[in-house]
Amino acid sequence: MTDDTPPRLRSALWLPIFDELADPVLVARIAAEAEEAGWHGVFVWDHLRWRAPVRQVADPWITLAAIATATERLRFGPMVTPLARRRPAKVAKETATLDRLSGGRLTLGVGLGSDRFAAEFSATGEEVDDRLRGGLLDESLEILTAAWSGEPVHHRGRHHTVDGVTFLPRPVQRPGVPVWAAGFPGNVKPLRRAARHDGFFPVNLDHPDQVAAVVASITELRRDDTTPYDIAVALPPGTDVTPYVEAGATWWLAEFAPDSVTVDQVRGVLRDGPVAAAGSR
Repeated sequence: MTDDTPPRLRSALWLPIFDELADPVLVARIAAEAEEAGWHGVFVWDHLRWRAPVRQVADPWITLAAIATATERLRFGPMVTPLARRRPAKVAKETATLDRLSGGRLTLGVGLGSDRFAAEFSATGEEVDDRLRGGLLDESLEILTAAWSGEPVHHRGRHHTVDGVTFLPRPVQRPGVPVWAAGFPGNVKPLRRAARHDGFFPVNLDHPDQVAAVVASITELRRDDTTPYDIAVALPPGTDVTPYVEAGATWWLAEFAPDSVTVDQVRGVLRDGPVAAAGSR
């Protein structure tokens, strides 16, 4: 890292694990190289399939386990997992185990997901209504928060029941795995959801002013909470991230086109390092 690094900013690769990158051994190797090159994190997409020309899609959780064992310092996680299509009790065990495997380096990115890119919800019988998926997401997050406490979970909701189950061992991180919630910057519900957790991942950013507006909203919603909070922005390599950092971003996720990403492209950005790749020099 050099002295011209924007203040407070950490940098990560954000990888669509498709086609050439649908190999957990390869992605783990890339993560190890990224750690050596000074990157702070590696995050992976969570999908069952993607639109053509993509044909191969890796499982994110197996890939994350490979990353955990290949690295020592990198923060990593799914960015984002559409939690509504997953059983929260299973996710509670997976996240705690993965956090322990990595020594406390997991960040859980969550969101509604979308059926419009590959019809992966409708093609597998999952809920496609955004409002209902929002309810599933919020209820699942309640269960995860309770499960990570190590105390018996008593939950009877509209969608899920957990009747006196204790989820042990707990994650290394306390009080639990950090959660970043994704959403469009102008939508109120995702902002309220994110304010209850540890970070916000605004999607489809067009301008740093959107980040400033997000930070103002989150600050107001969390006015009585002084714990650290992250704002992660996904921007293509070469973007000048300085205006986004000045607006309040704490993480830059190097964004790659899912339909055309290649190993050579990722490694080129990786070798540039987090500062030069971000265009901040």
